[in-house]
Amino acid sequence: MVMHTRSTEDFRERLLEAGVALFAETGYHGTGIKDIVERARVPKGSFYNYFESKEAFGAAILHHYAQEQAAEWKRYSLEAASSDPLLALRGIYERIVADYEDCEDRCGCLIGNFAGEIAQSSDLCRVAARSTVAEWRIGCTHYLRRGQEYGSVRRDLSADAMADLFWNAWEGSLLRMKLDDSVEPLKACVHSMFNLFFKSPQQRSSPV
Repeated sequence: MVMHTRSTEDFRERLLEAGVALFAETGYHGTGIKDIVERARVPKGSFYNYFESKEAFGAAILHHYAQEQAAEWKRYSLEAASSDPLLALRGIYERIVADYEDCEDRCGCLIGNFAGEIAQSSDLCRVAARSTVAEWRIGCTHYLRRGQEYGSVRRDLSADAMADLFWNAWEGSLLRMKLDDSVEPLKACVHSMFNLFFKSPQQRSSPV
């Protein structure tokens, strides 16, 4: 028999999903608790049953967003399977760019948006954001290190250093995307990183 009552976990999940959407649309400071519970369609008192403050909710949003991104990364990894790890990593980012291109509202990266708004004023959210970035870095570094072993990725720089630079370039491109309302900065970032920066000297003259 199917039960139609909503569990407490359902309420919490709906609040988190509403928070991800609203923080992406209007930012942390532009979103109030009232906006969140109305979007989630739960009683206002329910919010404080799960989160002691808006700041705690912000940290939970970052963890929730990280889980969503990890699931997306895993799905795209399977779809972009290639014997060359660099081509596989590029396939993941081409899918991400395509997703942004299909979106009417290009809100950018929630992690980057949070960093710009509250990283200096909230240690709780800053630590949560750094944890999410660290998880992304591990995944990207894994591909680059395997690419070095395969021979398609340059070896004069460490995979960790290249992953860090890629994160910085990608976040800057996401900001440009928002400013220009165009995915062209993302496409340019992918082209520069994968056609030029990551490639081993022997591979740079090879077509992609």
